[in-house]
Amino acid sequence: MIDWGKVPASHLRFGQMLAIARVAAEQLARPEIDGVVIVQGTDVIEETAFAYDLLLATDKPVVVTGAMRDSSATDYDGPRNLTDAVRCALSSELRGTGVSVVLAGLVISADEAVKTHATALDTFQPRDGDPIARVVDGRVVVQAVPARGQTLPNIPDIPVEDVYLVTAVVGMDHTLLKGIAALRPRGLVVAATGSGNTSAELLAAATELMAEGTVVVLTTRCAKGEVEPLYAFPGGGATWQRAGAIMSKYDGPKSRVALALGLAAGLDRADLSNLLQR
Repeated sequence: MIDWGKVPASHLRFGQMLAIARVAAEQLARPEIDGVVIVQGTDVIEETAFAYDLLLATDKPVVVTGAMRDSSATDYDGPRNLTDAVRCALSSELRGTGVSVVLAGLVISADEAVKTHATALDTFQPRDGDPIARVVDGRVVVQAVPARGQTLPNIPDIPVEDVYLVTAVVGMDHTLLKGIAALRPRGLVVAATGSGNTSAELLAAATELMAEGTVVVLTTRCAKGEVEPLYAFPGGGATWQRAGAIMSKYDGPKSRVALALGLAAGLDRADLSNLLQR
C-alpha cells in the first residue's frame, strides 16, 4: 500500500493527478504487480478515473474506488467497495479494458462513469452504455468488454491548469467569455444546449478566443448523447464547427480533462480531435 496523501477530492488539480499517475505507472511496470487500486473521495472520481485512463498505457486493471458514507454510518460502504476493487484489479478478465470505477458492485469504464446522485450509494452509473461487470458474491461477472481507447504518448511533466468549462444556459450572452478572455487561457470547453447550440453572442466571443490561440471544444450539457453539428443558425452546432471548435463525444467535465491533458502532452489539433472522439 502506498499512502500518497490526504487531499479532499474536490481540491485535486491536474498536477496532483499527474503525480498519482506516475506512482501508479511505476507500480504497474513491476512484473509481480497484477493491477492497481486508487482510493479517493468520490466527488470527482468520474474526472480522475478518466484522466488515469488517458495517462496509463497498460493492460493491467486499474480501479478507482471510494465510499459514499463515512465509517460512522451504519451503511458504511468503504470496506465492500475496497474489497470489490481489489478483486477487479486481480481479475484476468478485466485485463485490457482500461481504467474502471468500482462502487456498489458495479464496474464501469472510466469514460462512461458519471455521478448521477449527490448521496446515493449507487450514484455511479454508465452515461450511455452498460457496466463492464458486476461483483456478485465475491465474483467478478463480466457483462461487456469495451474496446480500450487511445492513451496519451506520455505522462506530461508540466500540467496545463488553465482550461475552463462553461455551460450554456438560456439568455447567456458573451459576458462570461469576455472575462475569461482576459486570462488568455490555453483551452475552453463549452457545454452547449441540445446537440450543440448556443447564443450567437457566445459563439462570437469564443471565435475571438480562438483567434487569440485558445483551443475551444464543444460538447453538450445533456445527460446522454453527443454533440452533433446539426443546426446552422447563428450559434448552432454547425456554425461552431465552421468557426474552428473541436467536437467532443464526452460530457463537459471529461472533455475538459482530455483537453487539458492533451495540451500538456503537446498534441496538435488533429490529435486533440482524435482524443476527444476516441
